Amino acid sequence: MKYFRGSILLSLIGAACAFGVGHFYTGTVAGGLSALFLATVLSVLEVSLSFDNAVVNAIVLKKMTPLWQHRFLTWGIAIAVFGMRLVFPLALVGVMAHVNPIDALVLAATKPEEYAQIMLAAHVSIAAYGGAFLMMVALKYFFDEAKEIHWISVIEKPIAKLGRVEAVSIGMTILFLYIFSTFQKPEESMTFLVSGLMGLLTFIVVDGIGAFLHSPDETDQLDLNKASMGMFLYLEVLDASFSFDGVVGAFAITNNLFIIMIGLGIGAMFVRSLTIMLVDKGTLAEFRFLEHGAFYAIGVLALIMFGGTIAHIPEVFTGLIGAELIGLSLWSSISYNKKNHA
Repeated sequence: MKYFRGSILLSLIGAACAFGVGHFYTGTVAGGLSALFLATVLSVLEVSLSFDNAVVNAIVLKKMTPLWQHRFLTWGIAIAVFGMRLVFPLALVGVMAHVNPIDALVLAATKPEEYAQIMLAAHVSIAAYGGAFLMMVALKYFFDEAKEIHWISVIEKPIAKLGRVEAVSIGMTILFLYIFSTFQKPEESMTFLVSGLMGLLTFIVVDGIGAFLHSPDETDQLDLNKASMGMFLYLEVLDASFSFDGVVGAFAITNNLFIIMIGLGIGAMFVRSLTIMLVDKGTLAEFRFLEHGAFYAIGVLALIMFGGTIAHIPEVFTGLIGAELIGLSLWSSISYNKKNHA
């Protein structure tokens, strides 16, 4: 429980705030309780959608210096809760509606339905951008010829060999973008392609910065801090990509930006706590296929984000399929450990 004390405390504060927001808008206790229920649903949805994110965070976090680990768990929380759940939607609506962030905030507070419509109108761009970035994350993991541990060998071994082909993951991502762009409305096809290519470019830039900052001299503390800074940047963009679809999808549950921020913020805090627990307890080393399940889930999430631009895909389905892949990889790891121990 020590890993989740802060999250539980934040949940209690968030619950009180959600009730207050609901009571403010409706003037009734029932309205406050309804807002509290919606915030709870959103927080559970965020955790279910982001469990694979926690696993990947833990993989990267354990390689970082203690200083940058601390910064990720402090600065990163502020960026995740306030940056992606409040500032990002306001900035996006400001760009789409050609208004400044203050006016966007007023619009969210006074005309939540109109605000939600503007957010949903940007769904194609957001899904293509985030989906392309996440697909690159998953493909880079599997298209790695140096990868020695395979969970589903019949799939992963041939894919790993393809990693010898230069930029194969980039080519595959562009192919997926083209295929899904052909299913878009004519006026949105180019938007989908351009946004997806921007997500692809973002991955290349972030990955390139990380490679540039990384030093083979692991005894040099300055170089380790530089490498950790690159990993920090990578994790923040990764977190943003995970949260894009969640933020937009949350408007299918409620139009109130403040309830969305509270609910998703609570979920993000629990994901951070889970990340710390995975690192401290060495769970990734104990369960050898857990990270495989996480990267499969990321790849599926990328396809779901692409597919969500064509037809509505319930967020519950997205969360369940990710949780199922994580659960199967965990079960396979436990079975392997039993056999290996025997």
